[in-house]
Amino acid sequence: MSFALPSSQGEVVFTGLTDLESLLEASRQSPRLRMIQPIQRNESAPVQRLLNAMQPGTYVHPHRHNGEGASESVVVLQGELGFVVFDEEGAVEHSYFLSAGSMLDIEPGVWHSMVCLAPDTVIAEFKKGPYDAKLDKCFASWAREDDPSLLKRMEELFRIV
Repeated sequence: MSFALPSSQGEVVFTGLTDLESLLEASRQSPRLRMIQPIQRNESAPVQRLLNAMQPGTYVHPHRHNGEGASESVVVLQGELGFVVFDEEGAVEHSYFLSAGSMLDIEPGVWHSMVCLAPDTVIAEFKKGPYDAKLDKCFASWAREDDPSLLKRMEELFRIV
């Protein structure tokens, strides 16, 4: 099962909020309840840009981006998102509620995760490229991607259970 749609093509890529239906439908059909649309034309681009469509019941496995310049920016285009920052042992340090128009930027080495709080949530993500799946992120050893107790814990932070 693919976690992403094909990369965008052409010199200019335009996506309005009304153009997102195929990405949203793919997220609704995905077992993970989310789908990525790469905006960069290829993985070697110096800046990685993507849209991430999510549905309630999904969260992003806690991870961090290491390396020089490995910061990440997230902008909520529509919907609602919970963004959680963890310490080295997995305790919650901060939680942020983001709605449409909200933006968050984190430095390299910060353990973080996201939980979808509203149907058809779409975020734009930006981080340094090129993309290398083996080096892009380090997943937390104290959490699994499919851990329902972590999903529940994160949802409880934002009182949506």
